[in-house]
Amino acid sequence: MKRFTTVLVLALVAMAFAAPLFANGGTEDTGQQIVGIAMPTQSSQRWIQDGGYMKKELESRGYKVDLQYAEDNIDAQVAQIENMIVKGANALVIAAIDGAALFNVLETAAENDVKIISYDRLIINSPHVSYYATFDNFGVGVLQGGYIVDTLDLASGAGPFNVELFAGSPDDTNAGYFFNGAMSTLQKYIDNGQVVVQSGQTEFDKVATLRWDGAVAQQRMDNILAAFYTDKEIDAVLSPYDGLSIGILSALKSVGYGSAKGIPIVTGQDAEVASMKSILAGEQASTVFKDTRVLAKRASDMVDAVLKACDKMSRSRTGAILVIKRSNSLDFVKSSGDTMNVEVNQPILESIFYKNSPLHDGAAIIENNHITATRVILPLSNERNIPLRFGLRHRAAVGITERTDAIALVLSEETGMISYINNGEFVSYKDLSELANKIKMDLL
Repeated sequence: MKRFTTVLVLALVAMAFAAPLFANGGTEDTGQQIVGIAMPTQSSQRWIQDGGYMKKELESRGYKVDLQYAEDNIDAQVAQIENMIVKGANALVIAAIDGAALFNVLETAAENDVKIISYDRLIINSPHVSYYATFDNFGVGVLQGGYIVDTLDLASGAGPFNVELFAGSPDDTNAGYFFNGAMSTLQKYIDNGQVVVQSGQTEFDKVATLRWDGAVAQQRMDNILAAFYTDKEIDAVLSPYDGLSIGILSALKSVGYGSAKGIPIVTGQDAEVASMKSILAGEQASTVFKDTRVLAKRASDMVDAVLKACDKMSRSRTGAILVIKRSNSLDFVKSSGDTMNVEVNQPILESIFYKNSPLHDGAAIIENNHITATRVILPLSNERNIPLRFGLRHRAAVGITERTDAIALVLSEETGMISYINNGEFVSYKDLSELANKIKMDLL
């Protein structure tokens, strides 16, 4: 969750200081702003729910929503996103089929000043993803692996047990997080012999299931049973997703598990209806429920905040200086200001830097996603090469980044321009998307 928190901080910073961003975006004749939602497939219950929750949430806030499902066809998803851009989308929420396949269409979105939120599945190889909304996917894998550890009583030394491993689609970054989380709990038991993987298939590329296809998982389970378990019994199967679990269970039942012999432990995720019925029937052992309504609302909150902030800030000029802590302590400057402890959000930042606010003068300090001090007096830089057009705010930002590893953002009330300072230097950028990505990289 640390990475998600960092990205959220950057999102809110970018929102608070945004200049006009949606010059090419659409509002149609109704004045409504448009949000495109690109979901991967309707073959999974959770994606139907996610899309529906988000559409309802955004429409309740006055947005026009274009919700599309691509049925796990990458070309279809690209075409849908292109169409959303042509129709004037102001923001896109994308649950990618292939997180590495959207580079060109996201370039087009950026050229049209469209904000991009990566939803649940991380989009990679693009500098234009503004925000990322997800669960702790590594933690989900820990829960799945931990269930096997607990149920087999491995911590007390029980075993050996025969366990087979399944993972999700190799083009979905979440699949790696789930698998790595599970293996963080199982690997030591594999190493000491308490867990035996008879197939020998323990590497991600050997156990991955393209497109999270239950039929593919069933076929692989059939092959493993035929090749390695004709005279042995399997005790547990690590499955990262309910849709795979149902296919795995079908393969197990076809060779007598559940009738002549007990069904092995089979894990899952998403609490889909078929798996809940299977659990009640004593077949699937467990599933991890993630309340996607919460995730859908968080993504909706981000869309709502960024569009409202951009619209408001495009019509005003507000001077501000914001310092974000990295490793070095900022206590020596915080003591000059007013202490507070408020989670970063758009209204708070706007109220702090409102020109008539008593907190307006001085800097605000952000630490661990919280504003911890305002009205802070920063040390001024003595650097003679700072251009004369920059005033005391900029000299203060340079000064604090010379003395510590903090980074600073300065908004000029005269021009509305945003300056980013790191290591005492002004960092150039071409647009706010690039700025947000530079800050993210500097904070990680």
